[in-house]
Amino acid sequence: MAEVLVLAEHTADGEVKKVTLELLTAARRLGAPAVVWTGPGAQAAAGRLGEYGAEKVYAADSADFTSYVVAPAAELLAQLVASVSPAAVLVAGTTEGKEIAGRLAVKTGSGVLSDAVNVTAGDGGPVAEQPNFGGSITVHSTVKAGTPIIAVRPNAISPEASAGAAAVEAVSFAASDAAKTAVISERVVAEKGERPELTEAQVVVSGGRGTGSADGFAIIEKLADSLGAAVGASRAVTDAGWYPHQFQVGQTGKTVSPQLYVAVGISGAIQHRAGMQTSKTIMAINKDPEAPIFEIADYGIVGDLFTVVPQLIDEIQKHKG
Repeated sequence: MAEVLVLAEHTADGEVKKVTLELLTAARRLGAPAVVWTGPGAQAAAGRLGEYGAEKVYAADSADFTSYVVAPAAELLAQLVASVSPAAVLVAGTTEGKEIAGRLAVKTGSGVLSDAVNVTAGDGGPVAEQPNFGGSITVHSTVKAGTPIIAVRPNAISPEASAGAAAVEAVSFAASDAAKTAVISERVVAEKGERPELTEAQVVVSGGRGTGSADGFAIIEKLADSLGAAVGASRAVTDAGWYPHQFQVGQTGKTVSPQLYVAVGISGAIQHRAGMQTSKTIMAINKDPEAPIFEIADYGIVGDLFTVVPQLIDEIQKHKG
């Protein structure tokens, strides 16, 4: 069985990010998952990677990955593509991941598929499922030249555990001079609030146009805090300046897949649904009984959010007490 290379996403202290587990789940459908780990910490992470099917971990412990931007990672992948001839290369569909995919495609003369929400095995090789036109059309794409390189949207695939050997194999690597032209001169650690990170959260509460204003949106934060949840917002809210753009959920924002997604005052346009419809349980609160969000909601409440949400918060507090 041919290997499928998975570029690991991890924190500076070696914690495996959820999207890596999602990529491993997808890779198992195509062949034998082999993780490509950049920087230190591969040995410590091997157990976690093995839980989700990694058969091998290529560990390249080089300072080049922390000193320079994305070019070294693309060079490492190109080196491994040449040596192991994988069935495919999977990367996270993040800003950096998509740039690495593009660079790798040029280096290897391969086709690249971006923004995939699912990956399956086909007769002609891996098949990527991609939403187009705001999710109204689904395209199934394959690569016709070289090694398929696929950037998978985070939170699009549910991670599923499956034991793998996760044998660590050290890889010798040194970035070329060309890869060292963009230097990381400074790192600033973003301040982390008390709420969980949006794309990693198990519970997300999102507010939409129905909140009416920036002051009205504050009720979304109160509900989120009562549930220990992350806060999300629709595009209408972020475009209006009621909440920062980095919290936008949807086709042009972030994709989330929590255990519980609470949509408050969100009509449920297809662009928003594209970013949250894989949530395990969806609860909607909207005063319009015909709102499209109710079509995918597991639980729905028809009513004014400014009446419903305070009552909901009170009930939550009673159960906590």
